[in-house]
Amino acid sequence: MTGPEVEVLRAGALTTVQDLGRAGWAHLGVPRSGALDPAALRLANRLVGNPESAAGLEITLTGCELRFPRAATVAVTGTATAVRVGRRFGDVGRPLSVPAGAVLRIDPPREGLRNWLAVGGGIAVEPVLGSRATDTLSGLGPPPLRDGDLLPLGAPTGPPAPVDITVVAPTSTELRLTLRLGPRDDWFTPGALDRLFGTTYAVSPVSNRVGARLTGAVLPRAVAGELPSEGIVLGAVQVPADGQPLIFLADHPTTGGYPVVGVVDDVTPLAQARPGTTVTFHGPQR
Repeated sequence: MTGPEVEVLRAGALTTVQDLGRAGWAHLGVPRSGALDPAALRLANRLVGNPESAAGLEITLTGCELRFPRAATVAVTGTATAVRVGRRFGDVGRPLSVPAGAVLRIDPPREGLRNWLAVGGGIAVEPVLGSRATDTLSGLGPPPLRDGDLLPLGAPTGPPAPVDITVVAPTSTELRLTLRLGPRDDWFTPGALDRLFGTTYAVSPVSNRVGARLTGAVLPRAVAGELPSEGIVLGAVQVPADGQPLIFLADHPTTGGYPVVGVVDDVTPLAQARPGTTVTFHGPQR
């Protein structure tokens, strides 16, 4: 059973419904999707008394505004931003009470890219393959939010968390990512691997939930032939024909035909990487 519906007054550039994703369907070509920073969504859900797997909103760059038909408890996590309930300011990382009929405003972040919003009871859109997540590549799940949309809410299942201290981690503009080579590092010259580990890349403006495109030193190939499509995993660093690395994120395809030079251990920092953020790679033992 779903309850009242939250009205989307301003959706922003890209606000999507996300949970922890739809694992176990890659054999059918369906990626996991889900929140780009699962820990941030889990925290938001714990703050409002939801199960960690409940669906919330992932808000990208420009913030959003929502009107609540009934009193609710909400929590915003992620990067630093201004949060207001009517004229009252709230804190990122703490549960907030929203009176019936009030408007919740989440401003554009002061740094980084994204915030996550949980509402007591969760966003109760219809699940697809066991998940309510919006997959921007396959189109599964609800479409990205638009002004005027109505989002159904579930019934609250627990009390909000008693939190007195708010700590928001700073967002770095310089990322150092651990990269494990393979499976196709032998398709690149030794000089290409030296460049990969020895130079600095920048996040491209054309990055999205599918992948973070990088600009920097071109990686020349030792093998000039074509590669049959192979499986792609989260964090895979694919190198297209232009020689510029692409790090696959939550909405990545499940197969790809360009060689994968390595896999990044943890892509979570890229969830807050604005265009121009610098990226360097190092091996597990470096």
